[in-house]
Amino acid sequence: MKPLNPIRWSSADLEAFGALVQTRHFTRAAERCHLSQSAFSQKIRRLEAAVGARLFERSTRQVSLTPEGELLAQEVLRLEQELQQALGRLQALAGLQAGRVAVAALPSMAAVWLPGLVAEWRQRHPQVQLTLHDTLAQGATTLLREGRVDFALTAGGDLREFDTEVLCTEPYWLVCPATHPLAARAAAGAGWQDLAGEELIHLARSSSVRQQIERLNLKPGWRTSVLEVEHLATLGALVRAGLGLSLVPELTLFHFRDAGLVALPFNEPALARPLVLARRKGQALSVAAQALRAMLLERLSVAGGAGA
Repeated sequence: MKPLNPIRWSSADLEAFGALVQTRHFTRAAERCHLSQSAFSQKIRRLEAAVGARLFERSTRQVSLTPEGELLAQEVLRLEQELQQALGRLQALAGLQAGRVAVAALPSMAAVWLPGLVAEWRQRHPQVQLTLHDTLAQGATTLLREGRVDFALTAGGDLREFDTEVLCTEPYWLVCPATHPLAARAAAGAGWQDLAGEELIHLARSSSVRQQIERLNLKPGWRTSVLEVEHLATLGALVRAGLGLSLVPELTLFHFRDAGLVALPFNEPALARPLVLARRKGQALSVAAQALRAMLLERLSVAGGAGA
């Protein structure tokens, strides 16, 4: 069977067809389309030639639709209704009256930054679904790469495949037992020299914290503990038991509010963690995602960065 040639109709063609369907009168339809009657008649003939069937029956008294014309009229009406529905949905999305937005965030960022933000979002935009994934850096970038989140709040790994913006830079703190000699000088903080001879408990190698410390390529005087953990609650318990010290970013300090622990500012500028918003390269954010990002930036600005 010979393939059919594609039919290309303009919006003006559909307007002419619709005008004749509604008026059933060539002169009135031509006037509605701002065409002469002869030009309008030629347009209708071209439409019929394009589809290969007569769409209208003409007589001296009236114009009526052929069965093929009836079919086309029904399809045009359906398309117009679907277009109006689509435009209505777009208006709802643009006005934040519908839709969804998804974000991935490191657990520390999710715990400190996002509860208040999510509560405010629900109050402002109750009809827009917000999904939050709290996950380590690798999980956040995987969700972003797969298109399952609009953007990711993360702090480590190779992010060259994404568009990124630095939200703030987060300092590190040294956590030690309350009985450790360093605990007495908490106000003054600590530095690399204070770790000489100490045993340091690290987070797992998959964590952004561990990756950043290793990227510094230091030749430290500390001893790396054989204890390596994934959860901050475990880390705090091990430090409290006197099994070593640990370096942690500022946003995680709520895990170490314990009478048996002391956190000291770590006065080493080289050890600071940039917290970034990453999104797929070259891809615009939806209206909902733009609004969520703007709310986040506003909150960070008011609260002063990492301590937000």
